[in-house]
Amino acid sequence: MESSIALFNQLKAADPFFLLAGPNVIESEDHILYMAKKIKDITSKLGLPLVFKSSFDKANRTSSKSFRGPGMSDGLKILERVKTTFDIPIVTDVHESIQCEAVGKVADIIQIPAFLCRQTDLLVAAAKTGRIINIKKGQFCAPSVMANSAEKIRMAGNENVMVCERGTMFGYNDLIVDPRNLEWLREANCPVVADITHSLQQPAGRKLEGGGVASGGLRELIPCIARTAVAVGVDGIFMEVHDNPLNAPVDGPTQWPLRHLEELLEELIAIARVSKGKQHFQIDLTPFSS
Repeated sequence: MESSIALFNQLKAADPFFLLAGPNVIESEDHILYMAKKIKDITSKLGLPLVFKSSFDKANRTSSKSFRGPGMSDGLKILERVKTTFDIPIVTDVHESIQCEAVGKVADIIQIPAFLCRQTDLLVAAAKTGRIINIKKGQFCAPSVMANSAEKIRMAGNENVMVCERGTMFGYNDLIVDPRNLEWLREANCPVVADITHSLQQPAGRKLEGGGVASGGLRELIPCIARTAVAVGVDGIFMEVHDNPLNAPVDGPTQWPLRHLEELLEELIAIARVSKGKQHFQIDLTPFSS
Protein backbone atom coordinates (compact mmCIF):
# COMPACT_ATOMS: atom_id res chain seq x y z
CA MET A 1 0.00 0.00 0.00
CA GLU A 2 2.85 2.42 0.84
CA SER A 3 4.39 2.01 -2.62
CA SER A 4 0.99 2.64 -4.21
CA ILE A 5 0.51 5.82 -2.19
CA ALA A 6 3.96 7.05 -3.20
CA LEU A 7 3.32 6.39 -6.89
CA PHE A 8 -0.15 7.93 -6.67
CA ASN A 9 1.27 11.10 -5.14
CA GLN A 10 3.99 11.21 -7.79
CA LEU A 11 1.44 10.95 -10.59
CA LYS A 12 -0.83 13.59 -9.03
CA ALA A 13 2.11 15.97 -8.87
CA ALA A 14 3.24 15.32 -12.46
CA ASP A 15 4.04 18.48 -14.39
CA PRO A 16 2.53 18.89 -16.89
CA PHE A 17 1.02 15.35 -17.01
CA PHE A 18 1.84 11.66 -16.61
CA LEU A 19 1.63 9.03 -19.34
CA LEU A 20 0.08 5.55 -19.41
CA ALA A 21 1.32 4.02 -22.65
CA GLY A 22 2.17 0.81 -24.46
CA PRO A 23 0.80 -1.65 -27.00
CA ASN A 24 -2.81 -2.74 -26.62
CA VAL A 25 -2.05 -6.39 -25.92
CA ILE A 26 0.97 -8.56 -25.19
CA GLU A 27 1.95 -10.13 -28.50
CA SER A 28 5.22 -11.69 -27.33
CA GLU A 29 7.80 -11.15 -24.61
CA ASP A 30 10.36 -9.83 -27.08
CA HIS A 31 7.91 -7.30 -28.51
CA ILE A 32 6.84 -6.03 -25.10
CA LEU A 33 10.43 -5.62 -23.91
CA TYR A 34 11.28 -3.75 -27.13
CA MET A 35 8.30 -1.41 -26.77
CA ALA A 36 8.92 -0.77 -23.08
CA LYS A 37 12.54 0.21 -23.72
CA LYS A 38 11.67 2.52 -26.62
CA ILE A 39 8.82 4.27 -24.77
CA LYS A 40 10.87 4.64 -21.58
CA ASP A 41 13.77 6.15 -23.54
CA ILE A 42 11.42 8.77 -25.00
CA THR A 43 9.61 9.66 -21.78
CA SER A 44 12.86 9.83 -19.80
CA LYS A 45 14.26 12.25 -22.36
CA LEU A 46 11.13 14.42 -22.07
CA GLY A 47 10.83 14.16 -18.29
CA LEU A 48 7.37 12.54 -18.28
CA PRO A 49 6.41 10.01 -15.59
CA LEU A 50 5.61 6.74 -17.40
CA VAL A 51 3.43 3.80 -16.44
CA PHE A 52 3.78 1.06 -19.06
CA LYS A 53 0.52 -0.45 -20.32
CA SER A 54 -0.36 -3.70 -22.01
CA SER A 55 -3.11 -6.30 -21.57
CA PHE A 56 -2.71 -10.02 -20.96
CA ASP A 57 -6.24 -10.83 -22.16
CA LYS A 58 -8.64 -8.84 -24.32
CA ALA A 59 -11.80 -10.47 -23.04
CA ASN A 60 -14.19 -8.12 -24.86
CA ARG A 61 -13.03 -8.61 -28.45
CA THR A 62 -15.73 -8.14 -31.09
CA SER A 63 -15.22 -11.67 -32.46
CA SER A 64 -14.51 -14.93 -30.64
CA LYS A 65 -11.96 -15.67 -33.38
CA SER A 66 -9.87 -12.60 -32.59
CA PHE A 67 -6.49 -12.67 -30.85
CA ARG A 68 -6.84 -12.13 -27.09
CA GLY A 69 -3.32 -12.35 -25.71
CA PRO A 70 -1.23 -14.88 -23.77
CA GLY A 71 -3.58 -15.16 -20.79
CA MET A 72 -3.13 -14.08 -17.20
CA SER A 73 -0.40 -16.45 -15.99
CA ASP A 74 2.04 -15.99 -18.86
CA GLY A 75 1.08 -12.36 -19.36
CA LEU A 76 1.82 -11.36 -15.78
CA LYS A 77 5.24 -13.03 -15.97
CA ILE A 78 6.06 -10.91 -19.01
CA LEU A 79 4.80 -7.71 -17.38
CA GLU A 80 6.81 -8.49 -14.25
CA ARG A 81 9.93 -8.84 -16.39
CA VAL A 82 9.24 -5.43 -17.95
CA LYS A 83 8.85 -3.95 -14.49
CA THR A 84 12.11 -5.35 -13.15
CA THR A 85 14.17 -4.90 -16.33
CA PHE A 86 13.32 -1.26 -16.91
CA ASP A 87 12.27 -0.17 -13.41
CA ILE A 88 8.94 1.20 -14.55
CA PRO A 89 5.47 0.77 -13.02
CA ILE A 90 2.85 -1.30 -14.83
CA VAL A 91 -0.84 -0.80 -15.61
CA THR A 92 -3.03 -3.62 -16.92
CA ASP A 93 -6.71 -4.41 -16.91
CA VAL A 94 -8.91 -7.00 -15.20
CA HIS A 95 -12.28 -8.35 -16.28
CA GLU A 96 -13.25 -10.60 -13.37
CA SER A 97 -13.02 -10.24 -9.60
CA ILE A 98 -11.06 -13.47 -9.32
CA GLN A 99 -8.19 -11.92 -11.32
CA CYS A 100 -7.57 -8.99 -9.01
CA GLU A 101 -5.42 -10.60 -6.33
CA ALA A 102 -2.93 -12.10 -8.81
CA VAL A 103 -2.82 -8.97 -10.96
CA GLY A 104 -2.30 -6.79 -7.89
CA LYS A 105 0.92 -8.67 -7.10
CA VAL A 106 2.47 -7.38 -10.35
CA ALA A 107 0.58 -4.32 -11.58
CA ASP A 108 0.98 -0.95 -9.89
CA ILE A 109 -2.26 0.29 -11.43
CA ILE A 110 -5.26 -1.95 -12.03
CA GLN A 111 -7.47 -0.71 -14.83
CA ILE A 112 -11.23 -1.27 -14.92
CA PRO A 113 -12.53 -1.50 -18.52
CA ALA A 114 -15.20 0.97 -19.59
CA PHE A 115 -17.82 -1.74 -20.09
CA LEU A 116 -17.35 -2.75 -16.43
CA CYS A 117 -17.05 0.65 -14.74
CA ARG A 118 -20.19 0.15 -12.62
CA GLN A 119 -19.57 -3.47 -11.57
CA THR A 120 -19.44 -3.16 -7.79
CA ASP A 121 -17.92 -6.57 -7.02
CA LEU A 122 -15.12 -6.01 -9.52
CA LEU A 123 -14.41 -2.49 -8.24
CA VAL A 124 -14.30 -3.68 -4.63
CA ALA A 125 -12.04 -6.65 -5.43
CA ALA A 126 -9.65 -4.37 -7.30
CA ALA A 127 -9.70 -1.79 -4.50
CA LYS A 128 -8.83 -4.39 -1.87
CA THR A 129 -5.48 -5.09 -3.57
CA GLY A 130 -4.32 -1.65 -2.37
CA ARG A 131 -3.14 -0.79 -5.86
CA ILE A 132 -4.04 2.39 -7.73
CA ILE A 133 -7.31 1.89 -9.62
CA ASN A 134 -7.91 3.55 -12.99
CA ILE A 135 -11.61 3.40 -13.91
CA LYS A 136 -12.49 4.04 -17.53
CA LYS A 137 -15.79 5.85 -18.02
CA GLY A 138 -18.32 3.68 -19.82
CA GLN A 139 -19.17 4.77 -23.34
CA PHE A 140 -22.79 4.72 -22.17
CA CYS A 141 -22.25 6.77 -18.98
CA ALA A 142 -22.59 10.39 -18.04
CA PRO A 143 -19.43 11.74 -16.35
CA SER A 144 -21.35 12.13 -13.09
CA VAL A 145 -21.55 8.32 -12.82
CA MET A 146 -17.82 8.14 -12.27
CA ALA A 147 -18.08 9.91 -8.93
CA ASN A 148 -20.10 6.91 -7.73
CA SER A 149 -17.61 4.43 -9.17
CA ALA A 150 -14.70 6.22 -7.52
CA GLU A 151 -16.59 6.26 -4.23
CA LYS A 152 -16.97 2.47 -4.40
CA ILE A 153 -13.17 2.23 -4.42
CA ARG A 154 -12.86 4.54 -1.43
CA MET A 155 -15.61 2.75 0.50
CA ALA A 156 -13.54 -0.42 0.10
CA GLY A 157 -10.67 1.31 1.90
CA ASN A 158 -8.57 2.52 -1.02
CA GLU A 159 -8.09 6.25 -1.69
CA ASN A 160 -5.83 5.70 -4.71
CA VAL A 161 -8.28 6.06 -7.58
CA MET A 162 -8.36 7.89 -10.90
CA VAL A 163 -10.98 8.15 -13.64
CA CYS A 164 -10.52 8.08 -17.39
CA GLU A 165 -12.48 9.55 -20.29
CA ARG A 166 -12.58 7.31 -23.37
CA GLY A 167 -15.42 8.68 -25.47
CA THR A 168 -19.21 8.43 -25.61
CA MET A 169 -21.29 6.38 -28.03
CA PHE A 170 -22.63 8.42 -30.93
CA GLY A 171 -24.97 6.10 -32.80
CA TYR A 172 -24.02 2.48 -33.34
CA ASN A 173 -20.49 2.62 -34.72
CA ASP A 174 -18.91 5.83 -33.53
CA LEU A 175 -17.66 7.65 -30.44
CA ILE A 176 -17.32 11.34 -29.71
CA VAL A 177 -15.25 13.10 -27.07
CA ASP A 178 -17.03 15.86 -25.21
CA PRO A 179 -14.33 18.14 -23.74
CA ARG A 180 -16.79 19.18 -21.02
CA ASN A 181 -16.45 15.68 -19.58
CA LEU A 182 -12.79 16.32 -18.81
CA GLU A 183 -13.91 19.08 -16.47
CA TRP A 184 -17.01 17.35 -15.10
CA LEU A 185 -15.02 14.22 -14.25
CA ARG A 186 -13.22 16.29 -11.60
CA GLU A 187 -16.38 15.92 -9.53
CA ALA A 188 -15.02 12.45 -8.70
CA ASN A 189 -12.35 14.32 -6.69
CA CYS A 190 -9.41 12.42 -8.15
CA PRO A 191 -6.94 12.62 -11.05
CA VAL A 192 -8.50 12.72 -14.52
CA VAL A 193 -6.97 10.78 -17.41
CA ALA A 194 -7.80 11.18 -21.10
CA ASP A 195 -7.65 8.06 -23.29
CA ILE A 196 -6.71 9.65 -26.60
CA THR A 197 -6.67 6.43 -28.63
CA HIS A 198 -9.66 4.26 -27.61
CA SER A 199 -11.81 7.37 -27.75
CA LEU A 200 -11.35 7.33 -31.53
CA GLN A 201 -12.57 3.79 -32.03
CA GLN A 202 -15.44 3.04 -34.37
CA PRO A 203 -16.89 0.00 -32.58
CA ALA A 204 -17.80 -2.85 -34.93
CA GLY A 205 -17.53 -0.29 -37.70
CA ARG A 206 -15.34 -2.26 -40.10
CA LYS A 207 -16.73 -5.10 -42.20
CA LEU A 208 -14.43 -8.04 -42.80
CA GLU A 209 -13.99 -10.08 -45.93
CA GLY A 210 -15.90 -13.31 -45.57
CA GLY A 211 -18.35 -11.79 -43.11
CA GLY A 212 -18.27 -10.39 -39.62
CA VAL A 213 -17.15 -7.04 -38.26
CA ALA A 214 -14.24 -5.53 -36.35
CA SER A 215 -13.59 -2.18 -34.72
CA GLY A 216 -12.22 0.57 -36.91
CA GLY A 217 -10.78 3.89 -35.85
CA LEU A 218 -9.67 7.39 -36.71
CA ARG A 219 -5.94 7.37 -35.93
CA GLU A 220 -5.41 10.63 -37.80
CA LEU A 221 -7.50 12.45 -35.18
CA ILE A 222 -5.46 11.28 -32.18
CA PRO A 223 -3.41 14.53 -32.12
CA CYS A 224 -6.65 16.55 -32.20
CA ILE A 225 -8.08 14.82 -29.13
CA ALA A 226 -4.70 14.88 -27.38
CA ARG A 227 -4.24 18.63 -27.91
CA THR A 228 -7.70 19.28 -26.55
CA ALA A 229 -7.13 17.15 -23.46
CA VAL A 230 -3.87 18.75 -22.41
CA ALA A 231 -5.22 22.23 -23.08
CA VAL A 232 -8.16 21.51 -20.77
CA GLY A 233 -5.66 20.37 -18.15
CA VAL A 234 -5.98 16.62 -17.61
CA ASP A 235 -3.66 15.00 -15.10
CA GLY A 236 -2.71 12.08 -17.31
CA ILE A 237 -2.75 10.83 -20.88
CA PHE A 238 -3.52 7.21 -21.79
CA MET A 239 -2.48 6.08 -25.24
CA GLU A 240 -1.78 2.84 -27.02
CA VAL A 241 1.41 2.81 -29.08
CA HIS A 242 2.72 0.30 -31.61
CA ASP A 243 5.80 0.03 -33.78
CA ASN A 244 3.76 -1.45 -36.66
CA PRO A 245 0.10 -0.45 -36.23
CA LEU A 246 -1.04 -1.83 -39.59
CA ASN A 247 -0.08 -5.32 -38.43
CA ALA A 248 -1.17 -5.00 -34.80
CA PRO A 249 -3.48 -7.92 -33.90
CA VAL A 250 -5.76 -5.74 -31.75
CA ASP A 251 -7.02 -2.17 -32.26
CA GLY A 252 -4.51 -1.39 -34.99
CA PRO A 253 -6.60 1.53 -36.34
CA THR A 254 -6.30 3.42 -33.04
CA GLN A 255 -2.73 2.68 -31.98
CA TRP A 256 -0.32 5.58 -32.39
CA PRO A 257 2.87 4.88 -34.38
CA LEU A 258 5.95 4.58 -32.18
CA ARG A 259 7.96 6.57 -34.76
CA HIS A 260 5.78 9.64 -34.04
CA LEU A 261 5.50 9.30 -30.24
CA GLU A 262 8.27 11.72 -29.28
CA GLU A 263 7.08 14.33 -31.77
CA LEU A 264 3.51 14.24 -30.46
CA LEU A 265 4.53 14.27 -26.79
CA GLU A 266 6.80 17.28 -27.35
CA GLU A 267 3.86 19.20 -28.78
CA LEU A 268 1.52 18.15 -25.97
CA ILE A 269 4.02 19.22 -23.31
CA ALA A 270 4.35 22.62 -24.97
CA ILE A 271 0.56 23.09 -25.10
CA ALA A 272 0.11 21.98 -21.50
CA ARG A 273 2.78 24.38 -20.25
CA VAL A 274 1.13 27.46 -21.76
CA SER A 275 -2.44 26.43 -20.94
CA LYS A 276 -4.12 27.34 -17.66
CA GLY A 277 -6.37 24.31 -17.89
CA LYS A 278 -5.60 23.08 -14.39
CA GLN A 279 -6.59 26.42 -12.88
CA HIS A 280 -10.24 27.03 -12.10
CA PHE A 281 -11.37 30.19 -13.90
CA GLN A 282 -12.95 32.65 -11.49
CA ILE A 283 -15.89 34.25 -13.29
CA ASP A 284 -16.92 37.68 -12.05
CA LEU A 285 -20.63 38.33 -12.75
CA THR A 286 -20.82 41.77 -11.19
CA PRO A 287 -21.88 44.52 -13.66
CA PHE A 288 -19.00 45.70 -15.82
CA SER A 289 -17.96 49.31 -15.83
CA SER A 290 -15.06 50.78 -17.75
